[in-house]
Amino acid sequence: MSPTRFGILSRRGWGNRMTYDEAISFWYGRINYEVRSAGPLDLKLERMHALLRRLGDPQDWLRLVHVTGTKGKGSTCAMLASVLRAAGYRVGLFTSPHLEHVEERMQVDGVPISHAEMVARMEEVAPAVRAMEEEAPLPSPTFFEIGTALGFLHFVRRRVDIAILEVGLGGRFDSTNVCHPLVSVITNIGFDHTAQLGNTLEAIAYQKAGIIKRRVPVVSGVSQPGPRAVIREVATEMGAPLWEVGAPNAPLSLNLLGAHQVQNAATALSVVERLRETGMPIPDGAVARGLANVKWPARVEVIRERPVVILDTAHNVPSAEALVNTLRASFPQSATKRVVFAVSSDKQFADILRILAGYFNHFYLTKYGNNPRCVPPEKLAATLAAVAPGTSFTVHATAPGAWREAHSATAAGDLVCVTGSVFLAGELRSVLSEI
Repeated sequence: MSPTRFGILSRRGWGNRMTYDEAISFWYGRINYEVRSAGPLDLKLERMHALLRRLGDPQDWLRLVHVTGTKGKGSTCAMLASVLRAAGYRVGLFTSPHLEHVEERMQVDGVPISHAEMVARMEEVAPAVRAMEEEAPLPSPTFFEIGTALGFLHFVRRRVDIAILEVGLGGRFDSTNVCHPLVSVITNIGFDHTAQLGNTLEAIAYQKAGIIKRRVPVVSGVSQPGPRAVIREVATEMGAPLWEVGAPNAPLSLNLLGAHQVQNAATALSVVERLRETGMPIPDGAVARGLANVKWPARVEVIRERPVVILDTAHNVPSAEALVNTLRASFPQSATKRVVFAVSSDKQFADILRILAGYFNHFYLTKYGNNPRCVPPEKLAATLAAVAPGTSFTVHATAPGAWREAHSATAAGDLVCVTGSVFLAGELRSVLSEI
C-alpha cells in the first residue's frame, strides 16, 4: 500500500491538530438521518463516491463481507467477526447505530477505535469534506457517510485482514454500498423503513438486493417466497452465484439466545464456506470457538437472572416477534412480565405494541433522550389502548424514571425487559449494569 495514497488532504487548510471534542463536533454537525428520518431522495451514492475519491478510495484496499437484512444483520456480522478472529485474522467490524459510544461503530478485533485514532482519521476526512463543501456541486456529506469513510480509513490504517460491513439502511443506496466484497449477505426481510424502502416485502427485498454485485457470491437467509424470488431474480441478473440458507445440519453451541440466532448462525456458516472458497483457511475449530464466544450486546442480553432482566433492541415487527418467542422459550417460569418501551416514529409501533402485549403484563411507556424521532409516550399509550384494550401501562417522562419504576415493582420470580430502540438500550445500558 502506498503511504502517500491516503491522507493527502489530512492537514490541508486545517492548521493545528484537532482535539477529540472538535472531531466529534465536526462529525455531529452534519445531517444525521438517525435523528431526522431520510426521505427517498436523500439516499444517494454520489456524495459517498465523491468523498472516498478524495481519500484515495480506501474501500478498494480491503477484503470485505457486506451484510444487509431487516433483522439479524448485526448478529450475523458479530458471528462472522468472532469466527474469523478465532481463525487468527485481524478483523474489522463496522456496525450502526452504536449503543453508548460512537466509537463502537468501527472495531478492530473487538476493540472500538480509540479517541486518538478517531481524531487522526477525522483529520484526514474533514479537509475532504470541506473541499466538497467549497465546490458545492453536491450536498455536504452526512453523519453516516462521514462515519463510513472513517471506518474504511481505520481498517486500512490498522491493516485488517478482512472487514465485516453492516448496511445502515436498505442496501441499494446505503453509504456502505460502494464496496466490492468477497461475499454479499442478505439475512432476513421484514417491514421496516417503509417510507424509504417500500411498503411491500418484495419492494424491500429489491432494495436489500441492491448490494449484490456482478459475479460476487451471495448468501441469502431470506425465507418468504416473494422476497426470496426477488433475491433470486437480482442474483441471476447480476450473474452472482446464490446460496440459500436452510436450517443448520448439526446442533450449534451459540452464545446468543433465540431460534432466530440459530438461523443467523446458519447464514454465517454459509458465508464461512464461501470465504474458504476464496482461499481463506478457516478451521472448523475456529468456527466452533467463534460461535460459542460471540458477544452482541442488547440482543436479548441477560443482565440479571433473578429477577430476569433483559436488554434488547427490538425495533421492528420481526425483531419483536423474535423477542417474544425467545423469552417464552428461555424463561417459561417467569411470573409477572414487565417491559420498558420507547420507539422511533418511523417504525410500525402499533404492530410492535400488539405483539408485545401478547406477552407482557405491564408496559412502562417512555421516550429516549431528546431525539425528535422518538414517539411521545402519551401517543404510545393511546396506541396501546387501541391495539390491545385493557393492557396495563404507565407513562413516564424519562427512560431512567421508567426503569426505576419497573425495577422497583419487580419481584425475584418476575421478568423485566427494556426494548423498542437501540437509542433506548444505549441510554439505559449503564444504568442496568449497576443493579
